[in-house]
Amino acid sequence: MARPGRRQGGLVYIQHMYNEATEDALSFDWDEANIEHISRHDVKPEEAEQALMNEPVEFDYDVVENEERWTSMGHTNRLRILKVVWTLRGEKVRVITAIEATKQEARGYLRAKGVR
Repeated sequence: MARPGRRQGGLVYIQHMYNEATEDALSFDWDEANIEHISRHDVKPEEAEQALMNEPVEFDYDVVENEERWTSMGHTNRLRILKVVWTLRGEKVRVITAIEATKQEARGYLRAKGVR
């Protein structure tokens, strides 16, 4: 599958992968390191995955050590709003970090979603 373009391309790519077949079409790259890292922010892997699968809003893009990274805001199935920094490793989504959105970030997310 083609690599995404810069900026909004990451979100388009992740949505394409998700919509391509079923929920299983989107796969994540988890290991002890990133699971332990997000747990320090009281986030579980399934919450980070949900935030990226529930029509997230892309807020930022950067290149860190030659790796493209996107910052997306999304909500869990329990409506917890998370900020998730992620990258693509092959065709898998690698969560770098995930943290609960601040009140200001949550307001921005809700505005972008047309809720407020």
